[in-house]
Amino acid sequence: MANVQWFPGHMTKAKRQMEENLKKVDFVIEIRDARMPDASKNPMLDQLIQNKPRLILLSKKDKADKELTKQWVNALETENQKVLALDFIHENFSKQLIKASNELCINLIEKQKRRGMKPRALRAMVCGIPNVGKSTFINTFAKRKAAQTGDRPGVTKSLQWIKVGQTLELLDTPGVLWPKFEDQQVGLKLALLGSIKDQVVNMDDLALFACEYLMSEKPEIFDSVYHVEIANTPYETLQNIAIKRGYLLKGEIDENRLMLSFVKDIRENKCGLITWEKPHA
Repeated sequence: MANVQWFPGHMTKAKRQMEENLKKVDFVIEIRDARMPDASKNPMLDQLIQNKPRLILLSKKDKADKELTKQWVNALETENQKVLALDFIHENFSKQLIKASNELCINLIEKQKRRGMKPRALRAMVCGIPNVGKSTFINTFAKRKAAQTGDRPGVTKSLQWIKVGQTLELLDTPGVLWPKFEDQQVGLKLALLGSIKDQVVNMDDLALFACEYLMSEKPEIFDSVYHVEIANTPYETLQNIAIKRGYLLKGEIDENRLMLSFVKDIRENKCGLITWEKPHA
C-alpha cells in the first residue's frame, strides 16, 4: 500500500494557531474515537500541550466494544490526565464533564480562592483529529449549534471561543492530523473509520485489513453476520461473502462491489460493536 499522507495547508496553520492559543487555556480537551483510542491520538499534541492538564474524551462509545472501552479508560488515566468515554449524541454528559474539568484544574481553583478571587470560568482548548465528533461534542454541550458539524473530515476550518454557562469556555480548533503516518496500520484504521477522505485510500486495502483483523479477533462475525466460513486468507474469506451475497458480474466476483459493501457494513456497525485496538500491556 502506498504511504497515506494527508496534511492540507489549513492544518499547518491550525497547528500554529493552537501553539499560540495554548497560553490562553487552563487545560486541553482531547477527543479520540473509542473504537481506536491509539490511532485517533494526534502525536503532535504531546509536543504541543506538554504539561497542561488533559481531559481525554473517548467519543462514539456506543459503537465500541464495552469491555475494551473500560480497559482503555483505565490504561489512559494518569494524575494529570482524566478519561471519560461518552456518547455525544444520546447522553447528557454535562455534569460528568464539569466535575472532571474541576478535578483536573483543582490547583488553579484553590489558588484563586486563596487569593480571595471568585474562581472564573475554566478555559479549555478542544482538539482532535478530523471526524472524531469534536463539533458534535461542542454543540451538545453548549446546547446550541455553536460549531459546524459534518460526517466527513475537515469541516471545522478556524478557531472559535464558545461559552458554556458560567463554568467553561471552550476554544474549538480544526481537526488536525499529523504530517505522516509512520505506521501504515494507523492510516488504515483512520481511513476505515472515516478520519481520512476516501479519495486518498484504496478500498481493497481497507476491506482486506478489516477482514484480517476480524478473522483474528472476532471470527464469530463471519458466521453470525455473513453466514460464511472463514477461509485461509482474508481475500478468500471476502470471496465467500461475495458468493453468498451474489456479488457477481458476468459470472465473476464483482470485487469493487464486494470491497465497498464490506467497508460500508463496518462503518454502519452491521458487524456489531468493534474496537480495533487493545490497550498496550
